[in-house]
Amino acid sequence: MKTILISALIALAVFFILRQIVYKPYMWKKAINSKEHQLQVGSFIFSKQRGSNGSQSSTTYYFVFKVIEIKDDYVRLSVIRRLSQKGQISQGDFSTTSADYKSLKQNVKKLLITPILSEDLYKGDGPRYSLNDYLLEKYPDLKKSRYYYEDHAAEYKSKISSTESIDMNIYFEMVYSKKEIIENGKLTPWTMTNSFNNQPSLSKELAEKIDLILNL
Repeated sequence: MKTILISALIALAVFFILRQIVYKPYMWKKAINSKEHQLQVGSFIFSKQRGSNGSQSSTTYYFVFKVIEIKDDYVRLSVIRRLSQKGQISQGDFSTTSADYKSLKQNVKKLLITPILSEDLYKGDGPRYSLNDYLLEKYPDLKKSRYYYEDHAAEYKSKISSTESIDMNIYFEMVYSKKEIIENGKLTPWTMTNSFNNQPSLSKELAEKIDLILNL
């Protein structure tokens, strides 16, 4: 009886190992080559990430991103968020709730999501990331839906305007490796943290798994 139990546990362990190292990578590569899930500008990327909640324990954070630029191996993402009601304080981080995450998976293709230039989020009265008269006038679609993502001007996307380190740090915020996304299903950031000769490097220790990629 004991031998049977041990054999069953070993078989179960082998099953889970094969599932992780063979089946899941196979299914990811199959999906990434399909029209609905291939990586492209405009794709929505869903990712559940573990992190500290400020105490000794950890929690799951839910993120939904939109791909706003692809250049060579650089993939720039922007977080899908919802502006707070006029005059209200916005949420403290860029993650969403578990319920909203599930809802967005089902409905993101139907939602009206407005691209807002980053600098415009600082304009108008009231707290940042909240509706105000300036935003409503410039982006009237916000009257129908408060969902948005931060966008950048075309000249910002097309080139790095300066080789100064601080500008490079800003430029590579939210920039991830295309190869890592396609081959490994991970969001692996390009950063300037350990850069040499003012060149970005891949920070694989910061990689996060991708849950799903969806296209309209």
